[in-house]
Amino acid sequence: MITIILHIIIFSYCFAIIILIYGFTKVNTIECTGLTPKTKFSIIIPFRNEAENLPVLLESLAKLNYPVELFEVILVDDESEEKFIIPSLKFKVSVIDNFRFSNSPKKDAIGTAMQIVNSDWIITTDADCTVNTNWLLTLDNYIQLHDVAMIAGAVTYDCGNSFLHHFQQLDLASLQGATIGSFGIDQAFMCNGANFAYTKSFFKKLNGFEGNDKIASGDDVFLLQKAIAQLPEKVHYLKSKNNIVLTKPLNDWKSLFYQRVRWASKTSSYQSTFGKGLGVLVFGGNLSWILVLCSLFLGLAAFQNVFLFFAFKFTVDTILIYKTNCFLTKTKMQYLILSSVFYPFFSTSVALYSLFGKYEWKGRKF
Repeated sequence: MITIILHIIIFSYCFAIIILIYGFTKVNTIECTGLTPKTKFSIIIPFRNEAENLPVLLESLAKLNYPVELFEVILVDDESEEKFIIPSLKFKVSVIDNFRFSNSPKKDAIGTAMQIVNSDWIITTDADCTVNTNWLLTLDNYIQLHDVAMIAGAVTYDCGNSFLHHFQQLDLASLQGATIGSFGIDQAFMCNGANFAYTKSFFKKLNGFEGNDKIASGDDVFLLQKAIAQLPEKVHYLKSKNNIVLTKPLNDWKSLFYQRVRWASKTSSYQSTFGKGLGVLVFGGNLSWILVLCSLFLGLAAFQNVFLFFAFKFTVDTILIYKTNCFLTKTKMQYLILSSVFYPFFSTSVALYSLFGKYEWKGRKF
């Protein structure tokens, strides 16, 4: 009986992934860069001890194919050990200190920057990122062509050759695939703050991060879910290769574990019923697979049945990851089978730990 229940959960999980694959294909890829730039942007970048990464990000911003008078960069220093000195640049860039008033340093940083922005369109990204030369131009053209107040965009990793790096890329591809897929079926619940744009007026209309400022992370998903609940027609996903932001993978398993715990810890506070349900289903699917595998070793399940369920789960997961990876990067997928075997154990551990465990982030404990 228990084995049947586990199989039903795995089947339900696979059905949900198939729906997300369908949603992914419904979101059209757009490469619009032909219109004359008109939109003025304020790019907000919270940072803490990022002296090594910030010059690289600023260099990529300096290469933007966009008029320098139409964008500004606001760096928000969240108690770095050393002050960051701004290099000579052609565009406007300023550094301000973060004003802490909640349990979320990043939300506080965005709120602090909001007090001095000089444009209605805000973009948030991270200090360890680099951007495409047509990043702003693509956003501007999309804004000119659509009645929109919030735009989610894609993020991918700049991978090395290690299993750790490629494991992160496959994991991120699955998350990005789920994000795009949820937009495609009109159930958007997730985005990435490293590539997130919205108007200041819309941010104020939503009362900013009010209601979830006690949670350390979630500056992106909670704001998105607020927007979807109130004005879903104003929230779009921009699926464009010109709009993909590149970030760095983590270089040790402990940091990766804590990062994923930080991401998972906000799931229980989701406003989106679909997002909560999918989170439970993904956890249930991965845990069920572990239990089915254990039942095989204990002689409680037939090898043929276990193999068929693994093949089914592996196939649907791979289709979503493959489609997303082809969109995100030219890097070929590596360690796919090994990652598929290891991931349920990693994901389940992260989910269980996030319910009661503490984690470290930027040298702080939460």
